[in-house]
Amino acid sequence: MTPLVAGIFVASTVVTLMHWLRVRDRRLLPLMGFFVMMAAAESLEWWNYWRSAFQVLGAVCGLALLPMLDGRAHERSASPPS
Repeated sequence: MTPLVAGIFVASTVVTLMHWLRVRDRRLLPLMGFFVMMAAAESLEWWNYWRSAFQVLGAVCGLALLPMLDGRAHERSASPPS
């Protein structure tokens, strides 16, 4: 099951990269980092130290994405409707 899950994360990384190349939205970079870290974690055995390290780095990428998403929501709600 682990190679399948790692393959799904790799495919998600490729799709996110292609979308980033098209729209150049910086919010996609932490998302892509999350997918890369999770693919690296899933490619290792459960007892490997680096698996846990990659999972923690994936969580950091996810946390880095939160302020980026939250800031955009406040900008849209603060602007008057047209």
